[in-house]
Amino acid sequence: MGKNKVAKLPKKKCCVSTPRCNRCPLRMLKEGTLPEGYTVKKRKLVKVDLAGAKKKKSKKIAA
Repeated sequence: MGKNKVAKLPKKKCCVSTPRCNRCPLRMLKEGTLPEGYTVKKRKLVKVDLAGAKKKKSKKIAA
């Protein structure tokens, strides 16, 4: 019988322990196991706004 592998979810904030714990967002980012749509900024897990990141307001130059 095969066991289903459950994805480990990252913590909300890095606890800065040495060595890093298995659910550390910094460690998961480095290993590439961080869930899609998330990134780490200032040791905190943040959600990436993909739709807002692509849109940039362009300023029209009045001639």
